[in-house]
Amino acid sequence: MDKVFNIISNLGSPKIMVIGDLMLDKYVWGEVKRISQEAPIPVINVSSEDVRPGGAGSVVNNLKTLGAQVFACGIIGDDTHGHTLLNIFKNMGVDTAGIIIDKSRPTILKMRLMGHLQTAGKGVQQLLRVDYEKTHVISMETEAQLNVYLNKTISACDMVLVSDMNKGLLSHSLLKTIVALCKKHKKIAIVDPKLVSDYSCYEGFTAMTPNRNETETATGIKITDSDSLNHAGRKLVSRLSLEYCIITLDRDGMFLYHKNGNGKIIPTTPRNVFDVTGAGDMVLSMFGMVVGSGHSFEDAAPLANIAAGIEVGKIGATPVSKGEILGELMIGRNQLSSKIKDVEVLVGILNEHRKKNDKIVFTNGCFDILHVGHIEYLKFARKQGDLLVVGLNTDRSVKSLKGPSRPFVSEAERAKMLAALEDITYVALFDELTPMSLIKVVKPDVLVKGEDWKDVGVVGKEFVESYGGKVVLAPLVEGVSTTNIVSRIINNHSQVKPLKDTVGQTS
Repeated sequence: MDKVFNIISNLGSPKIMVIGDLMLDKYVWGEVKRISQEAPIPVINVSSEDVRPGGAGSVVNNLKTLGAQVFACGIIGDDTHGHTLLNIFKNMGVDTAGIIIDKSRPTILKMRLMGHLQTAGKGVQQLLRVDYEKTHVISMETEAQLNVYLNKTISACDMVLVSDMNKGLLSHSLLKTIVALCKKHKKIAIVDPKLVSDYSCYEGFTAMTPNRNETETATGIKITDSDSLNHAGRKLVSRLSLEYCIITLDRDGMFLYHKNGNGKIIPTTPRNVFDVTGAGDMVLSMFGMVVGSGHSFEDAAPLANIAAGIEVGKIGATPVSKGEILGELMIGRNQLSSKIKDVEVLVGILNEHRKKNDKIVFTNGCFDILHVGHIEYLKFARKQGDLLVVGLNTDRSVKSLKGPSRPFVSEAERAKMLAALEDITYVALFDELTPMSLIKVVKPDVLVKGEDWKDVGVVGKEFVESYGGKVVLAPLVEGVSTTNIVSRIINNHSQVKPLKDTVGQTS
């Protein structure tokens, strides 16, 4: 695990070309409280909408989040959705020179209606997906434009990833061109294949990443155990002249098969699955990122497995950051509680909670010596919503606020103590004198502070109330504070006479 940890910690910024079916994913969020009188269908009261890159665009998004230099190649329509997708890529810093506008088809749009099905606002479920697409094979003219781009650009890339969703872009001849150019320039090429029975169009790729169902369809072998996996892997590698076959097995992890006959199952950690959308894209992305950075497929497999596991805990195709992967690995190394999050990771996590309509509560403090007053305060805070985020002052911040003798307990120890409390969901450290910057990141529904802040003013109050959040003052436990505890310790210690051991030393 140390090797895997070091690989993800020190990933470079490889140049990766992504060729495939570009899409725009649109999510429409709302609450369902009734059934329509017009038909036996739910009525969704829309509360928000958002758009994200989908299809091969999801792979692009993943790679940029992980730090790659990305060259996107595909087609879009001459329409609003296409220009929206193009602008998203440009704002990410993606090279879009390989994206061709095809006026004969619309930009592929997948619109998902996401409903909160319970009156409490929980239980997010996809109610309906609406697809806007034309999937006819691209024209010879469009393919010629793509060939010009590929001939010019592949040589400059470290890795080529192909995402084939059977939408008409990746014709047999275009796939053969990609393979030929990659072999000519000695580039590794990995394909995530479509669901078809004939995989001859993928002959010559370095590796492919079919899922269980795609593997069964292409090989005619029912996947039931390690023997059937080896049989299927051997059949694909041999028939298509691959070096590797990576078969993704959803809850069972993945199977990595090498042309030398070695096959290995990489099990996954059991977790709650909210949405499998984007898991295959994440696997392709991680293999591209790790192998493109100079590591082996064997090194990439466990990281791809971890990233896909994180992905299925999110709603929709949402990128997974290095920080999230490191967090998973740190849990396994027992170096960091899973509750302690850096701000970048926390943002993504809280966005997922918001999609489930969870009420986020925030409070903050130094929590230098944890005492009963803190425990009661945090219990009160937790009861104000569905999850509690605690902002913790760093050692430098505490020293600036309390003086050079503080803190008595280091930030690492304080964070672990807080993380051990059942009422706390996440802990995030902040280095400033006030938590204002962290509050703006968390954007809580409820901000909790002790009632002793009533007269001096609660930091963040105006910000939280500006978007409809509320501030709640918590009752204090009288006579309990860190200062009082330290004073009692000093006072009691001064009244105890030092003991002498047998040689006259103070013990």
